[in-house]
Amino acid sequence: MGTQTSDRRHSCARTLERVREIDLAVYADALAGESAAMSARAERIRSRLRQAKIERRARNDLAPATVDRLEAVGLLGGTDERAAHAELRGLEESLAALEELQAWVEAELAATNAA
Repeated sequence: MGTQTSDRRHSCARTLERVREIDLAVYADALAGESAAMSARAERIRSRLRQAKIERRARNDLAPATVDRLEAVGLLGGTDERAAHAELRGLEESLAALEELQAWVEAELAATNAA
């Protein structure tokens, strides 16, 4: 009877470790998705900033009436560069923190797999 109890405990412990491993893997996947979404958002901001730079150059070279017309139809302007830079900095800091968390989760997962 003592052997059966010990076997059950050992089996239960293995099951709990497997559940923990699955939980860690699912969490790692969720974090990877968040990282991809944040990275895409950061790239969209960088693109807006590059576009704003092009628009700034165009404003200097185009006739004022042309600039006015393009602004009126929404083809020039609209990017608050300061706000975009601030948002990008915040995203980059968040991505760095997320990368640290991902590394920790991956280390935990590796330790669970090694056990």
